[in-house]
Amino acid sequence: MDTLHLLLNAITVIFISSTMFAAGLGATLPALRTAFTDVPLLALVLLANLVVIPLLGWGLAALFHLAAAPFIALILIASSPGGPFGAKLGMIQRGDVTTGAAMQVLLAAIGSVTFALTANVLLNAANVGGGISLDVGTLVRTVAILQLVPFAIGLLLRHYTADTALAWHPGAVKVSNVTFLIVLAGMLLGSWKDVVDLFGSRALLAGFLFSALAFGLGTLLSTGSSARRTTMGAVTAVRNLGPALAAIGIAFNDQPAVLGALAAILLSGLCAAIPITAALARRRAVSRA
Repeated sequence: MDTLHLLLNAITVIFISSTMFAAGLGATLPALRTAFTDVPLLALVLLANLVVIPLLGWGLAALFHLAAAPFIALILIASSPGGPFGAKLGMIQRGDVTTGAAMQVLLAAIGSVTFALTANVLLNAANVGGGISLDVGTLVRTVAILQLVPFAIGLLLRHYTADTALAWHPGAVKVSNVTFLIVLAGMLLGSWKDVVDLFGSRALLAGFLFSALAFGLGTLLSTGSSARRTTMGAVTAVRNLGPALAAIGIAFNDQPAVLGALAAILLSGLCAAIPITAALARRRAVSRA
């Protein structure tokens, strides 16, 4: 088990680093500059992802009286913006892919620093499990190194050697996708008893509603065309798994109950976000036909 645990941790590091490296390879300085200079959009997106959605996660966890493990998992997910799969959902729905990718990268970068502070405040305010506290300094260092450094390297490669970056980008995306599936499977298999215990529970319903409501709030708290607004909805609904996994490893010693709850809530959230995205894609396909 120790060997499998170490292997899963190593694959998790590869997943987080490759995801942010791929994001850097796919980003451009003009796109990031556009995201920074659109002040109304930037302000609304930051408000939604850094304030409103974490409070939504806390509110749903309290409303459904979740047990400690799913309560912690939902707060960790809610506090972690910038999930790479959100930009992918923007592409699937035929939305504003450029703005979506830029905002996803921006949120992942900012979220790598704000995540620990936000989660720490909410967990202490909720007094979950007797007042669990995250080591903010350790989390900030860990998440920043795993996310900001690979992203910066990828961005520099894209800026100075665009041909190399474009050639490497598909491979980096494949590594990210494959390791994401392995990590998710490892979480489910390693905590399958805890996941099974959640079937039919309020935790899965809370995760489903969290994603659906986050999609709606992200769409509402945006500017521009319908395509841009729903793309921001997708980016808001899909949270960043990397910091949450880092927190579980550092602060909760990879407790199977918390890992299982994280995997279950993540999957139930995707069950809400993916159908919304598919419906938008069908509607836009018909309107363009």
